Amino acid sequence: MSTASSSGDDAHKKLDAHQEESSHLLEATENGNQYGSRQAVEIIKANANGTNVNDNDQEQENLLDSMVHEYSGGSLRTFPQYVAALAAAGGAFAAGTVLGWTSPAGERITEGEAYDFEVSGEQLSWLSSFMTLGAACVCIPIGFLINMIGRKWTMLFLVLPFVLGWALLIWAQNVGMMYVSRFILGIAGGAFCVAAPMYTGEIAHKNIRGTLGSFFQLMITIGILFVYGVGAGLSVFWMSVVCGLVPIAFGIIFFFMPESPTYLVYKDRTESAVSSIQWLRGKNYNYAAELDELQQVDRQMRENKVNLLAALGRSVNIKALSISLGLMFFQQVSGINAVIFFSESIFKDANTGIDPSLSTVLIGVMQVVATFVSTVVVDKLGRRLLLLASGSVMALSTTAIGVYFYMKDQDAASVTNLGWLPVASLCIFMIMFSIGYGPVPWLMMGELFATDIKGFAGSIAGTTNWILAFVVTKTFENLKQGLGNGGTFWLFAGLTVVGVVFVFLAVPETKGKSLNEIQQELAGGRRNNTQAEPANGVQK
Repeated sequence: MSTASSSGDDAHKKLDAHQEESSHLLEATENGNQYGSRQAVEIIKANANGTNVNDNDQEQENLLDSMVHEYSGGSLRTFPQYVAALAAAGGAFAAGTVLGWTSPAGERITEGEAYDFEVSGEQLSWLSSFMTLGAACVCIPIGFLINMIGRKWTMLFLVLPFVLGWALLIWAQNVGMMYVSRFILGIAGGAFCVAAPMYTGEIAHKNIRGTLGSFFQLMITIGILFVYGVGAGLSVFWMSVVCGLVPIAFGIIFFFMPESPTYLVYKDRTESAVSSIQWLRGKNYNYAAELDELQQVDRQMRENKVNLLAALGRSVNIKALSISLGLMFFQQVSGINAVIFFSESIFKDANTGIDPSLSTVLIGVMQVVATFVSTVVVDKLGRRLLLLASGSVMALSTTAIGVYFYMKDQDAASVTNLGWLPVASLCIFMIMFSIGYGPVPWLMMGELFATDIKGFAGSIAGTTNWILAFVVTKTFENLKQGLGNGGTFWLFAGLTVVGVVFVFLAVPETKGKSLNEIQQELAGGRRNNTQAEPANGVQK
């Protein structure tokens, strides 16, 4: 009798324990659904049904613990993020007008149609190059300004040098004023190449960060196409006036956008950070997990704060900087400037019937369309695949262009019926560059670096890019004289092949990963591998 009673009590206790466990599991399931960890939810439900899905208890704990980091926010809104990213990319649009200005204006300037003073071909070359020098000089200083006054106010401040530069160019009295104006415009455009990708990378949810990050390159190409189109119908004076109005429009629109939550947490402005997250994600978004992660990363940095050189010396940051600099290097030595330089000549030689002045517009349209395609697929196909495909096809295209010019230099009659080859190769090159090597290096620059060195490291990458652009542009004529037209393009093709190997061996996939997860992967670990070096020098 007592035995039966004892057995009954044990049964009741087990039932109560099971009910209590089921209650906790159901509660955990709701939390898992809220934070979007599907794998953890499946494990919880399976355990509630008495199924042992994973015998490793530690693995289950890791999955449950990761739910709070892989949040979808319940009622996450993405439209405000698109608005903010497009507004920030308005600065890239303004930078694109600076980059493209010399193409429609150059011939008219040297022929004396634009100004009351003479401008030689050599001076026009320097006029183009001064823009890249200005951009190279500002990239490192702007990294410090970004951390001092914020991403938003830095970009709003850049409206001033934009307007000043265009004003000097519009009312230039001599070549010296034109040099100064282009240098100042380069400062404004180059600074945006650091600030805008960083801002976009910090405001975007990880599921759409690739798409939003690609807006930067997309708006640069649209800006270039815009100035090509305007230049075809207006004088140099009025074309410059229209370009000068672009940064003013940007400033008015971007004034109403929020500051980066990452920067606000860095400045201990928690309430402002919450307001920024809710503006970007929606008022009903559960911001607690995202804010907690930002604060945790910031707290780790403060507890282990070191000087800038020591921070750059961490292995994870050395790796991130090496990858970013490598991508910038191979972007510029791919031959993009050479291909653009030869574009009118290629269209002339091919006897396509297209007005050479309209060929630049056609190239601009192809760039815009291809870059738009990149924004659509970058979060689906991933960064690595786009870079690998882009580099491979670009190498084949420049090889084909090199073959055409080599044959033409040897015997012009031998290429009489091959006019289609350089035109097709040119179009394919521009499309593939705009899909991969154009936008992805700038996108990944905003993803790879830890918060404590992001401003300075991004500045180094931007400076490297502009210096390489200057070097490639100014040495192109020397390369043609030394290697010949064909040999120059083959050199670009060979360097692009090396770039493909570099991407395959060294560049990680960042698609669908939070900025903190990217840092963990660069450190050599995954979410479930806690032995790797942490992103900010702290062992978790």
